[in-house]
Amino acid sequence: MPQFPLCRWFLSNAGLQKTMLISRGFLVPHGGGLQQLNSPWVEMAMLDPWRLPALLSPPDAEKTPGYWNKEARRRLELALALQPAAQRAKNIILFMGDGMGLSTMSAARIYKGQLSGGLGEENVLAMETFPHMALAKTYTIDRQVPDSAGTGTAYLCGVKANAKTLGLSGAAVYGKCRTTFGNEVDSILHRARLAGKSVGIVTTTRVQHASPGAAYAHSASRGWYADANMPREALRDGCKDIAYQLVHNTDINVILGGGRMYMTPKRTPDPEYPEDPDQNGTRKDGRDLIAEWLSAKQGARYVWDKKGLDAVEDDSVSHLMGLFEPKDMRYELNGRPKQARMEAVMLDRAVARAGELTSPTDTLTVVTADHSHVFTFGGSTPRGNSIFGLAPKKAKDKRAYTSILYGNGPGYSIRDGARPAASLPAAEDKDYRQQAAVPLETETHSGEDVVVLAQGPMAHLFHGVQEQHYIAHAMAYAACLEPYATEPGCRAARRASRGTQCSPQPLLALLALCIAALIVGG
Repeated sequence: MPQFPLCRWFLSNAGLQKTMLISRGFLVPHGGGLQQLNSPWVEMAMLDPWRLPALLSPPDAEKTPGYWNKEARRRLELALALQPAAQRAKNIILFMGDGMGLSTMSAARIYKGQLSGGLGEENVLAMETFPHMALAKTYTIDRQVPDSAGTGTAYLCGVKANAKTLGLSGAAVYGKCRTTFGNEVDSILHRARLAGKSVGIVTTTRVQHASPGAAYAHSASRGWYADANMPREALRDGCKDIAYQLVHNTDINVILGGGRMYMTPKRTPDPEYPEDPDQNGTRKDGRDLIAEWLSAKQGARYVWDKKGLDAVEDDSVSHLMGLFEPKDMRYELNGRPKQARMEAVMLDRAVARAGELTSPTDTLTVVTADHSHVFTFGGSTPRGNSIFGLAPKKAKDKRAYTSILYGNGPGYSIRDGARPAASLPAAEDKDYRQQAAVPLETETHSGEDVVVLAQGPMAHLFHGVQEQHYIAHAMAYAACLEPYATEPGCRAARRASRGTQCSPQPLLALLALCIAALIVGG
């Protein structure tokens, strides 16, 4: 596989995060990292990025009307020249930032600009250059504020569903195995594979997590990772765990992420942590799903570390599974909210790299989120203020506070009957927890709309305010997948691609993109 050096480049410069793709088929990304980064770019981030803009001030040119008029004219000319790309897509790449709401995107834009030594606000993310945009309503059938399972079913399977259920219609009831049967809905990834396309999933969580799981599983509970996580009643009624379905439901060419422990028998030592019994396999049925997967597919290869991934270079590999942690992958930064902003920046770098490796003439690229979080930043901060810095004025209680705040979560704190004052340099530490208004063990999702950005064939279908399940339908229409395989233009698209044999190699070439995406929440 001559393209694998690209994959290794991203392993050393971006870590593993959330992504999915259709190459002559379909890929879906999802989010944490394979290793700590050692690149100069990250070293700059790890030094003191929040202090870089302190020496800067807005350029004098911005103080003149001509500056803004010229910029507006340039953008207007681009808009007037924009024409819909009505041809069908050969490839689809979906970048899904888990929890990447609009406030997170805005903060990531500023952070990325400040990492480059700028003020930050004027920065433009690669994903923000996409010409077409929509908003998606994220509620599920039963919840105003959604979870990743219900939303994953929407944007991958094309139907709204109930929270905590995967790949099932709204007729299924959470936790009730028997409501699974007859209510299964197939994802766009599954339909792409049936159409002969190569497909892949990459995530920085466990591959059995709700977001990637919606691409292949039908489960009444997002928590049924292995049979050990299922109630006896569900097992007796014939339901299968998510790890089992990963191997047996859809013929996926590329699977990268975490989740080793759910694939092997109970007490099987983990290859990376053999002395830690907490990382051992958990399966009670005694099945080795990795071995089953390898034996069932000619040309399959399994790896569990970067060394093994680097060794995959021969053209005989048609299927690749890489499970790099017992559970979820590790984050690049282990603090919050800095972790979320860094992962969003990493996602954007991957989006930019995707643009370099593909062409918008045949590849539809979509960037979106499953839901948002109760994250905000404000406080009348001045231009160029560190995104992790303090508001310029104290609050009504005469105490300082950070620009970034949460509506709820573990950051809530009362000491001696009052809110602790935020201070520097403590607030700049990667382990600092920004304050929250309501005490909770973990911060919750939020219910506002999320953005959908698109470029490439049929990208103009993403417009206005849409229900989240519309995303799957727009992608299916663009790629002539069911239920749109006989729509106008699809027959010609199939004739054009009939001369070349469908191969997983284009998908494997795009593994560099799989090493992208992000996780900013669960």
